[in-house]
Amino acid sequence: MATSVQLPTQVSPPEFALSPALPHQIGGAEVWAFPVVADPHGPLLGPGADEASEALGLDLLAALEATRATGRPGEVTTVPVAPSQTDGVALVLLVGVGEGSVTDFRRAGAALARATKDRASVVTSLAAIAPEDGLGAVVVGAMLASFSFHWRSAGPETHPVARIVLAGVADDGADDELARAIALGGAGWRSRTLATVPSNLKNPAWLAEQAVEVGEAVGLEVTVWDEQQLAAEGFGGILAVGGGSVSPPRLIRMDYTPRSAGRRSAKHQPTVVLVGKGITFDSGGLDIKPAESMLTMKRDMSGGAAVIATMAALRDVDCPVRVVGLVPAAENAVSGSAMRPGDVVTHFGGRTSEVNNTDAEGRLVLADAMAYAVARLAPTVLLDVATLTGAMKVALGQWTGGYFANHEAFAEHLEAASVASGEHVWRMPLVEDYEEKVSSKIADGDNAAGGAGAITAALFLQHFAGDVPWAHIDFASAAESPVDRHEWTAGPSGWGPRLLLSWLGSEDPLAGIS
Repeated sequence: MATSVQLPTQVSPPEFALSPALPHQIGGAEVWAFPVVADPHGPLLGPGADEASEALGLDLLAALEATRATGRPGEVTTVPVAPSQTDGVALVLLVGVGEGSVTDFRRAGAALARATKDRASVVTSLAAIAPEDGLGAVVVGAMLASFSFHWRSAGPETHPVARIVLAGVADDGADDELARAIALGGAGWRSRTLATVPSNLKNPAWLAEQAVEVGEAVGLEVTVWDEQQLAAEGFGGILAVGGGSVSPPRLIRMDYTPRSAGRRSAKHQPTVVLVGKGITFDSGGLDIKPAESMLTMKRDMSGGAAVIATMAALRDVDCPVRVVGLVPAAENAVSGSAMRPGDVVTHFGGRTSEVNNTDAEGRLVLADAMAYAVARLAPTVLLDVATLTGAMKVALGQWTGGYFANHEAFAEHLEAASVASGEHVWRMPLVEDYEEKVSSKIADGDNAAGGAGAITAALFLQHFAGDVPWAHIDFASAAESPVDRHEWTAGPSGWGPRLLLSWLGSEDPLAGIS
């Protein structure tokens, strides 16, 4: 359904630059920021702080003592500067980096960004003492903590700091690390934006248009199935879920081919298939949700957003394998044409599902896309990612996604990517004893097993993976941040792209699998 609604222009992330000089040697900055390392004998100031103290006539160590600063990650001590003391500098920030882990530096970068909103520029020596991958962590933290979304007639309430200069950094690979970090942070930003757009604009057709625009910008081949094509090819799950909405469903396919592929045909290339749930709004259908449970359902397409954002950044992280992204997109609405409890749907390839809960719709659309992937794309590995079950949030709380895997080497890749990215996952069990819960007396499967809800949802999906190495990520637990916390901003989290890109951008993402 066409819409005349237009999204206002949004803010952009900060720009980043590198310099071997220290802050006091770089002119024109509005803010100087220095790291503070936690130490049992008292916090320690990082590179450039002594020179800044002398240049400004300030005792920065005394400022730390006065505020009882400890140097814990993300702690910020603010020291105003009189305009006459130095040219242009109005503020000094002393930013805690804890004991100096990569996570500590990501949190420090986030704190720096929050403390410099609406500023023109900041020069910081945070990255000068960062460990391996710490410079990138500062950048990712600063980018994502700068995120905001608005639909105000007067424009955004605040703007991110326009420019962040990472001072005291010798080249030595820093340019490459910076570029990769901008790709990771940008993917998180894109995913968060897509998840935050309200559903009076964001319907399946709009989401498909975003994928097409992304594909054109970064050189991906994008194919979109409309409702007629979905019907002709037998995508019964996507059609059933989207059947109650005036906004018809779509299936989005995005194809990435690595530079190293040369002239090899697609069928001879190792192929990763990513499938992301794209429910652009979830009312629950006829098994309607309580009103308060619908307040966050504009972001029930967060799995699809993660896939689109990941696909957009694959070339930036030099992913060495072919990747196909699939996003089955539908709006789960209430109307006379909505699917009913007790209906039976026929998925792509012929497997049938009895619908005993219309609010367990995500697995129905994922099943179609997974069956298509196995039948048509010959994947080396298959991964689906979705905000699938409230049960996962019960199991793991607010900040950790759960995943299931039928292949040990694949699971090890995801564990490593979790550590590297800061997007945490915990492996959940595929309990065979629960298989009887996903069986139906009249169809091949039941979409409403109940009980151990996250596990039975995974078992339902496993039937559509065939014998392909497969992982299922359910991040309903991590899809919404209730407050600003480290690199997360309140609202849809945009979770997932950093994890996927850390895996797919590694030297050999299929080691031990293919």
